[in-house]
Amino acid sequence: MKFKLSSTAISVGAALLCTVAFQPGAVAADDQASGDEKLVVTGSRIRQTQLEGSAPVRIIDREEIDASGLTSIGDLLQQLSSSGSAINTRFNSSGNFGFPPDGGGIGAGATEVDLRHLGSNRVLVLVDGVRWVNGSSASGVSNATDLNTIPLSAVDHIEVLEDGASAIYGSDAIAGVINIITKKDFEGLSFNAYGGTYDQGDGETNSFDITVGSVSQSSRFLLSLSHFEQRAVSAADRSLARTPAPLTPGGTHGSSATPFGRFVFVDPNSGVVSLTVNDGVTGIPVYDTFNPGGPNDDFHPFTNDDRFNYATYNLYVTPNRRNNIFASAELDVSDHVTFYTRAMYNNRKSTNQAAPEPIFIGPDAGTGGLGDVTTIDVTNPYNPFGFTLDASNFIFAGRRPIEGGPRVFKQNVNTAYINTGVKGDWNVGDRVFAWDVNYVWSTNRADQIKTGGYNSRHIQLALGPLATCQATPGCVPLNIFGAGTITQDMLDWISFTQKDVSENNLSMFSANLTGDLFAMPAGMAGFAIGVESRNQDGFFQPDAVVVAGESNGVPSSPTAGEFDVDELYAEFRLPLLDDEQKLDLSLAVRYSDYSTSGDETTHKVGVRWEPTPELVVRGSVSTGFRAPGIGELFSTGSRFDAVLTDPCQSPANSTIDARCQALGVPAGGYIGTGGQISVTTGGNPNLQAETSDSQTFGFVYSPAFMSDLDWVETFSVAATWYDHEVDGAIQAIDAQTQLNECILNANDLFCSGISRTASGTINGFQNRLVNIGGIKTSGYDLKIRYQAPTQDWGQIGLTWNNTFVSKYEETVLGVTNDLAGIERNDSAIPEWKFDLTIDWKRGDWGASWTTRYVDAVTESCSNFQDGSPISFTALGLCSQPNTANEALSKNELDASMVHDLQVTWRPSGWGHDVRFAFGVENVFDEDPPACMSCSLNGYDPSTYWPQGQFYYLRASYNL
Repeated sequence: MKFKLSSTAISVGAALLCTVAFQPGAVAADDQASGDEKLVVTGSRIRQTQLEGSAPVRIIDREEIDASGLTSIGDLLQQLSSSGSAINTRFNSSGNFGFPPDGGGIGAGATEVDLRHLGSNRVLVLVDGVRWVNGSSASGVSNATDLNTIPLSAVDHIEVLEDGASAIYGSDAIAGVINIITKKDFEGLSFNAYGGTYDQGDGETNSFDITVGSVSQSSRFLLSLSHFEQRAVSAADRSLARTPAPLTPGGTHGSSATPFGRFVFVDPNSGVVSLTVNDGVTGIPVYDTFNPGGPNDDFHPFTNDDRFNYATYNLYVTPNRRNNIFASAELDVSDHVTFYTRAMYNNRKSTNQAAPEPIFIGPDAGTGGLGDVTTIDVTNPYNPFGFTLDASNFIFAGRRPIEGGPRVFKQNVNTAYINTGVKGDWNVGDRVFAWDVNYVWSTNRADQIKTGGYNSRHIQLALGPLATCQATPGCVPLNIFGAGTITQDMLDWISFTQKDVSENNLSMFSANLTGDLFAMPAGMAGFAIGVESRNQDGFFQPDAVVVAGESNGVPSSPTAGEFDVDELYAEFRLPLLDDEQKLDLSLAVRYSDYSTSGDETTHKVGVRWEPTPELVVRGSVSTGFRAPGIGELFSTGSRFDAVLTDPCQSPANSTIDARCQALGVPAGGYIGTGGQISVTTGGNPNLQAETSDSQTFGFVYSPAFMSDLDWVETFSVAATWYDHEVDGAIQAIDAQTQLNECILNANDLFCSGISRTASGTINGFQNRLVNIGGIKTSGYDLKIRYQAPTQDWGQIGLTWNNTFVSKYEETVLGVTNDLAGIERNDSAIPEWKFDLTIDWKRGDWGASWTTRYVDAVTESCSNFQDGSPISFTALGLCSQPNTANEALSKNELDASMVHDLQVTWRPSGWGHDVRFAFGVENVFDEDPPACMSCSLNGYDPSTYWPQGQFYYLRASYNL
């Protein structure tokens, strides 16, 4: 019989907890006979004295946060050695490339976190142990948290659980858990100011915050106000970013939609032509139908040198402004019962910018909309050809209307959060119990305004029969032939302002109880039990013009959905040995019932063995699951313009040519529009929950003999081996992999959903979410900490965090690829990453030096244009060229090592706690490795520090 938690059952459970809580004679958990303070550390809900449990947890304290020189939680977490690739404010896409195939939208202006390269949607973000609302970007319903919604000023420390934890915390915790702990028991006033800029004088960043708090015998209160602003950096001001492909000439690898126009069609007298208007032509260009592009007309054959350099319009760092207010209050209702409330409001305003929106029309345009069926009528007063371009002879045309300016996307994102509840403790005999009842309500809403976009219906009318345009109120015939030909009247007719909105909402009730269960020979058995019921709903509503299919930009459709989940969990800690050795066994089980995905039970077994006071050995085995999110289930479809290489565009050999011909491509390939191919992305209501198996094993060793040495005060080594296997992983098949398997490996299973026009161009590419075969990843972490004794010259310390990825296998339709050491889709999986920090302190002064290392990775670097490859080999850009098949050429992104410096001064004679810090990020001005396959700005911003040094100054005052 299927179990379903009802609201009545939850209410009864809460009432029982509260009834017992008010029993007389209770004692606080902190007042145990042992005198040891019991805490809850991420990875377990049981209060315990030991900080090193059976699961690996990295704790980032306030000192480490300040020493990083960073002003965003997301930027800080993305620098962890165990962190994978996730979006941040250096990503400039906001709809100009379309919607990625994860159902969650673009995330413009957001910063997320990924652990173990398993994706942001497989990381659970908590604040004070409670789930946080997912983000919005006015482009979809995300299944990941935007860390820019959480103010850094309110944070005391961050706990990172680098292990699967679905049995402890529920869905989304497959890769790990981020638990952000806010300040408690803060008394006084704190003020912080920060200012920084890149060495080129751009990207100015400033922030300030003020925090006040009071603590009395029966209450605690904290209020934090913060402001953050990051200004833009233009791609034109960075050498890797100012061209479409880094380190290549001008627009050679740019777009075929140019300010002069590109026109490919079948002339009845000359056959297939590919032309562009000559520079300097004014008025209607002359066309010679018997010798197109010859000396007697105003056209010339289109070549790669005519391509448009769109890169200079992009942003390298996107502007981002955030204002936040955070408040928390606790009131002791009695000696053993406390009422608490935490509330937060955050507003973010951010901007993305792209080159003027291209107009692609014709059967091979591949827009998936009206552009594919738009014609240029013979009666259009600007048509120079003397005949209509339609389905019978038209292939495609591209025109970049720079007269209308760039596309600008402005987001206004508001997040509100309230967490309120009651907590307390009581005892039964000598056993102490702690309980809490909690309710959370939170919402994240994003509104986006896009300017510089065009109405494809109006373009169709303006290029069509003149009589139809004249009969349509407001219609102005459009001239796309030559540069500077689009007038303001024409722009007014085809332009529109696009307004999109999306929202994510979370409401949740939970009740928890923890304490000692019974006595065992080695100590008291601990337990934690609880119930949780939550509702998540969200929607994405594109502009009405977009919904109607009349946008010249990326098409998308509305998304709306919700789900409920009821959960029960139980956790036990059993001390088996507590003599010369300590041995603990931990057990956890969680039952979850989703209204969309059915029910699931997960469990976890952990062991912690302390054979000597110097050594802790630990390990865990767990199962996990992740239910599909709202966007993954209910996204009804959109387009993503992926940077792909179609091997059929210019077959490298006769075998590939024969395979392409079997798929409907003419012999020898076809004329393409460029390096982007439009794929249809979206959700899938038939998705099943993905499941996982996770294992960790490791140790923490603090050798006693080291502390006897004159040059050692403390020393420890921690190593953890991890292994995650995700079955039925929810994601889209990688589009390039699908093309390669379909064509190069002749695997018909991968050809499903790909369609082509008569000329061979891909005009349909279904890339929706599915439950793929699975993901298997394993590796290990190595962490070394060292602290020297204090000397006359000061004290030094060292922290070295390493992560090694042994494998990252992705299986799709029976085909397995190991992606360890690969750069793909603007994200890298390096086989080795580390961060090494050496710090020094003496009196009022301190300094720290941090080195961040990313191992070399390999990418695909072939780039076909117009049926003939532009040889990266000839330019020296492919380090591993394949001369027989350039589609298989590779390029190595060299290892990267970036150094950061911070110097601090804390004057002791000023009478107050005043601190100053000066720092430089990227001291030696190391450039990130050039990325040929990345979509924008010539590098992977989810993995590497951008070009340039960044200088900053921070001042703090605490009273």
